[in-house]
Amino acid sequence: MTKRLISMKVGVLLIVMAFLSSFSIAQPVLKGKRVGIIGLDTSHSIAFTKAMNDPSAGDTFLNYKVVAAYPQGSLDIKSAVDRIEGYTQQMKQLDVEIVGSVEELLTKVDVVLLETNDGRRHLEQALPVLAAGKRMFIDKPMAASLSDAMAIFSAAEHYNLPVFSASSLRYIVKMDEVASGSIGKVLGAETYSPCKLEATHPDFFWYGIHGVETLFTAMGTGCETVVRINTPDTDVTVGTWAGGRIGSFRGIRSGKDGYGGVVYGEKGILSLGSYNGYTPLLDKIVHFFETGEVPVIKEETLEILAFMEAADLSKKKGGVPVSIADVMKKAEKESKKKIKL
Repeated sequence: MTKRLISMKVGVLLIVMAFLSSFSIAQPVLKGKRVGIIGLDTSHSIAFTKAMNDPSAGDTFLNYKVVAAYPQGSLDIKSAVDRIEGYTQQMKQLDVEIVGSVEELLTKVDVVLLETNDGRRHLEQALPVLAAGKRMFIDKPMAASLSDAMAIFSAAEHYNLPVFSASSLRYIVKMDEVASGSIGKVLGAETYSPCKLEATHPDFFWYGIHGVETLFTAMGTGCETVVRINTPDTDVTVGTWAGGRIGSFRGIRSGKDGYGGVVYGEKGILSLGSYNGYTPLLDKIVHFFETGEVPVIKEETLEILAFMEAADLSKKKGGVPVSIADVMKKAEKESKKKIKL
């Protein structure tokens, strides 16, 4: 065989290989990387699946893929229930298997995204996941009450499993500069976000949690008292932290809304940027699935929820200061009645 003929055959082979490689051939998801979703009543379920299952994502999400979903989220919040059918059809188009129960889902997946939009259902839906020994991320709100969240953490500790919850607004643009110490010790912060209300949830638990979590990401734990000023269109809630640091959250219900804030430090004042999309949060979730390392500690999550419950209590009492410690103590007693392990 002449060198010219060999060269021609090699050239043809390379062309064929290039042609075949242009097709996206679905590969089976490796065991240990199979993600299940509970709750198709939120756009987060679709957004997370599209990002993780995108063939062009490469190893961005360490080859974790959503393979199955249980649709039923809220049972009675109309805005959530009305989404389920449409989102279920979208998930089918993304080649995600739809299953009939949480129990069935757990036989097909290795880790779980609890996405149900209705925080009242999170304790009920989280318990079987923990009992099955699956690592789980719980989308905001972790629960519709501080006591439910405490019960979830108690169950996670009983089963010796890590669990965490977070809003994607924790990773707002420029918050990494605050975390890196660019402005020195944080002395205070002001954050804002939309604050739509839902009758089934305490006020901030439904949507204001985004801005509250941004506040705590900047300030850290140590909030001692909370005072809330409320009007139909706006909330301003001020927390006093140990050492006299002050942080505030503004919840917006009319006019132009958005996400952002200002952080005050020993060495500078920094204006936070805009919403940073879901990828930073998904990166943290996947790292958690892979390693078991939680990016947000239990104490901070519980204090965020305590801040929101204290804000509701301050509103009911006409804007008087409410103690975080008192709110925590009451919720801890209630949580012990909610689960038997």
